[in-house]
Amino acid sequence: MAEQKPVVGFIGAGGIAHSHAYALNSMKYYYNDSPETEKEAVCSSSRESRESFAERYGFRYPVCPDDFFRNERIDTVFILGPNKVHYEHLSKAVMMPSVRRIYVEKPLCATLEEEKKIKKLYEERKDIKIQVGFQFLFSPAVREAYHLWKSGILGRPVHFEFRYYHGDYLSTDYRSRRRTRLTPSPEGGAMADLGSHIISIIIAFIGDSINIVNAIQAGGFDDVPADSDLFSLITLHDPVTRAAGVLSASRISSGTGDMLSFELYAEKGSLKYSTCFSDYFEYFTEESGMWHRVLTGSNYRPITSVPSGHVPPGWLRALVHAHYVFLTSNDNKSFIPNLAHGLSVQRILRESAEHLKVFRRKTLG
Repeated sequence: MAEQKPVVGFIGAGGIAHSHAYALNSMKYYYNDSPETEKEAVCSSSRESRESFAERYGFRYPVCPDDFFRNERIDTVFILGPNKVHYEHLSKAVMMPSVRRIYVEKPLCATLEEEKKIKKLYEERKDIKIQVGFQFLFSPAVREAYHLWKSGILGRPVHFEFRYYHGDYLSTDYRSRRRTRLTPSPEGGAMADLGSHIISIIIAFIGDSINIVNAIQAGGFDDVPADSDLFSLITLHDPVTRAAGVLSASRISSGTGDMLSFELYAEKGSLKYSTCFSDYFEYFTEESGMWHRVLTGSNYRPITSVPSGHVPPGWLRALVHAHYVFLTSNDNKSFIPNLAHGLSVQRILRESAEHLKVFRRKTLG
């Protein structure tokens, strides 16, 4: 019997939902075995938003949230609303009678109490596939770098540095349009919105035993609350490997564009990657005494290589692959950010928020 078509529902019709609609609609152009989907419903608190979104992207029903959660056909839910309601929507989605898959955007939640409740959900509903929206894990170079790292060729990690920077919040006009993103971490702020992606990558590479040691923040404007981090840096230590390093997230780094980069130094070599050069990563081995550049382009072999392995990938391309993995599970190279992984990221976000409070008390009074 043919696999049943996923019956998809979107919670949220804002900016990120448009990207997910693109990824969902685009899979068929990249993968021969891409599943055909039914776009059942999209919900939003704004009637105008959900109706225009449904018409534009082919969803059958634009509905209010209450009607969405009563729908008995939807088996695949995408949670794409504001950070502060991710837990609320997740807790309701797992109770929908036909749901088999849930894709939830990061961060998972905004409070310690919600985090505890999600842990309980994880134990109780392991029959539902839940994937968290850390799409950088699915970019070709990161996917291949992860595969090489896990091969053990570079040995145990010693120290590391991870960054995710952009400079948009230097603009007064941009800040005024993004007021909802200026809430304290772990609901908002640079570490929650940007840092969560790099926390996700470091946990994938090094493991979820990693702990936060300290945190600081920098930057400030009169129109930004003092408890909203515009730039924050945390120091981390892994008790298993004894590796240590720093991780920083910034919304106010001039001239960086949208730059995610990392460097991992190990006993037998090192590895580095930057979105500024997204079609390759580099690694060094003590044995060879040489740096090696691995060109990946848009190569997702053995699954696909479209439009060509040498063509540079983009942010949306990784999102398309994240959707493909979510709906098919057909990739044994990528690290899959499941609910347990999301909770590990959430722990670091929560602890960083606590350390930032201590830093502010000591330095800002």
